[in-house]
Amino acid sequence: MKWKMVEREVMDPLGETSSVKNDLTPLTDDFEVVSLLNNTKPGSDVILTTIQNSLGNRVFIKVKKPAGAPATPQQLEKAAEADICILALGDCGSCTSWVILDAIRLEKMDVPTISICSDQFTSFARELAKSYDTEDLRILELEHPIAGIQSEEMEEKTFKILPALHYLLQIP
Repeated sequence: MKWKMVEREVMDPLGETSSVKNDLTPLTDDFEVVSLLNNTKPGSDVILTTIQNSLGNRVFIKVKKPAGAPATPQQLEKAAEADICILALGDCGSCTSWVILDAIRLEKMDVPTISICSDQFTSFARELAKSYDTEDLRILELEHPIAGIQSEEMEEKTFKILPALHYLLQIP
């Protein structure tokens, strides 16, 4: 049997950890404007709509971006016009990476964030945040699987995280 070996350079998405911790932007209980950063993964629109419907009478800014890519500076600026940004959806490697990295970039712009990830990718999301010295990044876990399910089931999974979301946002 013959084997042909090919070496490839692979990027490690985890950053070098330093001793300086990035503090999160504090959440306030009097927020009025919420940006919903949708990476267009299947189900993310249902998740964000369900969350929007649970947050009452607030102003919502909707921002869409591709799943496997970072938000553009213009998309981040638009999301940063809000008092808080909720990002969805991390349910695979590259989309989870960009949800977390976009959240970190928004936190550095003084916008508090909450990221929504599948429970199968939350450990990776937390490690990635930690490697960028943002280990306390707010990440809510949705039950996996997410892809390929009906809207009603996605809505039910989102209902399960609403109490944790409302707790973070200090909503009774």
